[in-house]
Amino acid sequence: MNQTAVKSRNAPAGASPFDVEGAALPEEKFADPDWTAKGEPRASVPLTGLETLWLNTGTLCNLACANCYIESSPTNDALIYLSHAHAATYLDEVADKNLGTREIAFTGGEPFMNPDFVPMLSDVLERGFEALVLSNAMKPMRRYEAALLELRERFGNKLTLRISLDHHSKAVHEAERGPRSWDVAMDGLRWLSTHGFSLAVAGRLLPGESEAEERAGYARLFAAEQIAVDAHDPLRLVLFPEMDEDKDIAEITTACWQILDQDPAQIMCASSRMVVHRKGEETPRVAACTLIPYDEQFDMGATLAEASQPVKLNHPHCARFCVLGGASCTA
Repeated sequence: MNQTAVKSRNAPAGASPFDVEGAALPEEKFADPDWTAKGEPRASVPLTGLETLWLNTGTLCNLACANCYIESSPTNDALIYLSHAHAATYLDEVADKNLGTREIAFTGGEPFMNPDFVPMLSDVLERGFEALVLSNAMKPMRRYEAALLELRERFGNKLTLRISLDHHSKAVHEAERGPRSWDVAMDGLRWLSTHGFSLAVAGRLLPGESEAEERAGYARLFAAEQIAVDAHDPLRLVLFPEMDEDKDIAEITTACWQILDQDPAQIMCASSRMVVHRKGEETPRVAACTLIPYDEQFDMGATLAEASQPVKLNHPHCARFCVLGGASCTA
């Protein structure tokens, strides 16, 4: 998909400060699901167990960031709102097939814009799952303060909110997310911390700044704002490598596991799948992971059973974010 999202009036004016630098991706790379451009066998990742099931609530968002991997915006409904009824069918399948899923995670877009989101979240917690919610902590979330407080009271740390704060400085954050996005997000983050929610923050690795420098910067921010997040805990401050499917990156072969001393079981798609409802389709489908919701080759089927097949690492995100970047959207 190469959709140009219609920007909101508060959208950033320039390029993303997180842009990946490098040469353009050659056309011959990631062209064959089984073989690399050099003729080597492409790596794949088997599903070892569905530990986390992601539910994409839809691509509509209150922000239009400079570089959103899923192209969310106030107008992009390429992924329409997931309904409570549709979500429940997948939760039922987890139970009926005894899949052992521990966590249900919600992403978007902005989940709190989906009118069925709070009922879905309540259902997940009432069924005994842990719930992870990715949000920007802005006005859509604040409309549901009472409901969130009730869920925190009932389920405690079974509910975690991971808040997107792209950088520890206002200038960089707003260069990515647009003017007037920082203060509102910080206010939401403070509200969650003050009320004792289980919290995490998601940031992005800025070119030229080391991970240690970024963690130190966030630590200073959290201390100054009295936000209860340990910036040195990688599960509480998740720093993601940047993605750009148009920039050159090495393809991952079967030999890479030994060369890189990596276990494919540690790659995100070994333990997770994501439910998406694409515009124009009657029912939701299951995608291989959170990063590639539009590409048909990563459509795994209509059910979780169908989606248990291995994932061929035939996309630049597989290399840059997961294997070489060592990142995962799941804790």
